[in-house]
Amino acid sequence: MRHPLVMGNWKLNGSVKMTNELIAALRNEVSSINGCEVAIAPPVMYLDIAKRALGGSRIALGAQNVDTNLSGAFTGEISATMLKDVGAQYIIIGHSERRTYHSESDAAIAEKFALLKTAGLIPVLCIGETEAENEAGKTEEVCARQIDAVLKTQGAAAFNGAVIAYEPVWAIGTGKSATPAQAQAVHKFIRNHIAKQDAAVAEQLIIQYGGSVNDKNAAELFAQPDIDGALVGGASLKADAFSAIVKAAAAAKNG
Repeated sequence: MRHPLVMGNWKLNGSVKMTNELIAALRNEVSSINGCEVAIAPPVMYLDIAKRALGGSRIALGAQNVDTNLSGAFTGEISATMLKDVGAQYIIIGHSERRTYHSESDAAIAEKFALLKTAGLIPVLCIGETEAENEAGKTEEVCARQIDAVLKTQGAAAFNGAVIAYEPVWAIGTGKSATPAQAQAVHKFIRNHIAKQDAAVAEQLIIQYGGSVNDKNAAELFAQPDIDGALVGGASLKADAFSAIVKAAAAAKNG
């Protein structure tokens, strides 16, 4: 039985004050919610502060990226072993902002996926199509290509205990969101695509939706059978909105 995961991606936002205050509010809001895993991914600068603030809570710590190297002369990079050392568990890779602004390829992202699995961390693999690709009817083709970068190098078993976040690029930070039916259709395609290789792995795989998820549209999205929570951007910076999304995920999956 899959449990939903709601994860907050803080992106390039935060301060010491905001980290402590937001986590204190989140602890208060989500401590009594059962049936949904919760994680946050602050900027790497604040991971240690966040870990201390989260101590003893049910909220897991995540991070927004990882390098393909474990050590050495790679100025400014962060390794999987470093992330594990500070207590991070869920690591976002392949986000469209990384693919776009840092020219990250499918192959590089698959390499990160493998490193995270080896380190005992949980990859949160972001996939999704641009608006032009969507309008050209290439949504499934793009998602399959991005998943296949992992499937063809590591096999379906690599997705055991991993997470996929379907984030249509045209819906990220735009206020636009795929309709629940549109999102479900893509999530079902993703699960079926992996099921061709291994049905058991596909069945347990958490597939989140991301792209302007908020407290207003969450419940309808989570009512879909193949949507297992959300990767939340802007709304994760507000404790009340984020906790409402967590409550909606828990309620949907608990019937």
